[in-house]
Amino acid sequence: MGTQTTVAVVGMGYVGSCVAATLADRGLHVIGIDTDAGLVDRLNSGSTPLREPGLADRIQAGVGSGRLRSTTDHRASTEADVVLLTVATPVRSDGSLADDHLRAACTALAQHLRAGQLVILKSTVPPGTTRDLVRPLLEASGLRAGADFALAFAPERLAEGTAMTDLQALPVVVGGLDADSTWAAADFLEHALGTKVLTQDSLEAAEVVKLADNWWIDLNIALANELAMFCDLFGVDVLDVISAANSIPKGNGHVNILRPSVGVGGSCLTKDPWMVWRSARRHGLDIATARVGREVNQQMPGYAARLILDDLAACGVAPSAATVAVLGLAFKNDTGDLRATPTRGVVDALSAAGVRVRIHDPLVDPVHARETFGLPVTATVEEAVRDAHCVALLAMHREFRSLDFAELPVAEGCLVLDGRAYLPKEEIAMLERLGYTYRGVGR
Repeated sequence: MGTQTTVAVVGMGYVGSCVAATLADRGLHVIGIDTDAGLVDRLNSGSTPLREPGLADRIQAGVGSGRLRSTTDHRASTEADVVLLTVATPVRSDGSLADDHLRAACTALAQHLRAGQLVILKSTVPPGTTRDLVRPLLEASGLRAGADFALAFAPERLAEGTAMTDLQALPVVVGGLDADSTWAAADFLEHALGTKVLTQDSLEAAEVVKLADNWWIDLNIALANELAMFCDLFGVDVLDVISAANSIPKGNGHVNILRPSVGVGGSCLTKDPWMVWRSARRHGLDIATARVGREVNQQMPGYAARLILDDLAACGVAPSAATVAVLGLAFKNDTGDLRATPTRGVVDALSAAGVRVRIHDPLVDPVHARETFGLPVTATVEEAVRDAHCVALLAMHREFRSLDFAELPVAEGCLVLDGRAYLPKEEIAMLERLGYTYRGVGR
């Protein structure tokens, strides 16, 4: 497909916005479709509520060039040669797919689907969803998938903070309903994004690839977290252990244990392993690793809170007399995303124990943060840490790297809880010279 290809992106959330902005930047005409009228108006003004490096500039440029526009009207999809479905696919408490958004998007698209279009689902789904849910919903149009329109699955593989680079650097995985659908989707994505394409033999194979990635990541982090707790039993620094363990060649690379932390959050790792577990159970298979990995990682906020409470108690500070300053509320470093953030579990556990908690994060939306945590976000680091008995670094944003601990107005003997900063030993020694007590996860 040439540079005049028109693409409709249905669902202009995080993934949809990144994909749409990138395609417009590469010369394609892009129509963003979303049910949120306020979001559509904001996008058409050339701005975005999302804090992803490079995204705002590309949206502004795309709107300015006329190659990117957004609408709430699904009829606009008839103008597109390619339709990308990037709607939210959360899971229910039992791990099953909450398919409301996907069903609604496919039902709306079916009313305007035309022959010759290519439809690609990018939302993460359990295996069989594209074939057994999306296909029949689209075929309600009277058109046949594989005959009248092409249907494929190509999962998003983005990491927050590097999404705009990932889109043009990471290989794209594609599986189609049939050979022609696979070829059409692979050809479009290769030229549209300028990246390598890894074709799969079926829709289901491509669906499983995305789940396998996040299943592995979540389970690996669970290993790191339990290794951290194990190392703590013996006064061993888990980061030293991981560094040495990772030096062994294995397979096509090396042993690659990731790093422990206060917990796992975000919209993918917290739900995709449950998709695996639930999908397997529906077919009579009990997948233990997906479930256990989730259970380990879900306990980490409580474990981090217990580290704080135990260390404060060892210093003679009772929970009811303690003030803890939490710096970094997002689920990972250098993002303002609060979705499933493990920091909430830490704050809730501390508050339930009677601790006075103050929170600060320069990247989050303060209104959303107050709704999430039930606490106001302090305006400055100094306000958060004043007379604090503990400073908990739970998302180590770049803005915190230059903190002058010597000048912070904390209580004497203040504890520094390192939940995601991974401070090197020389910085830990510096903190201790200043009178702080340091505690890391497994350190």
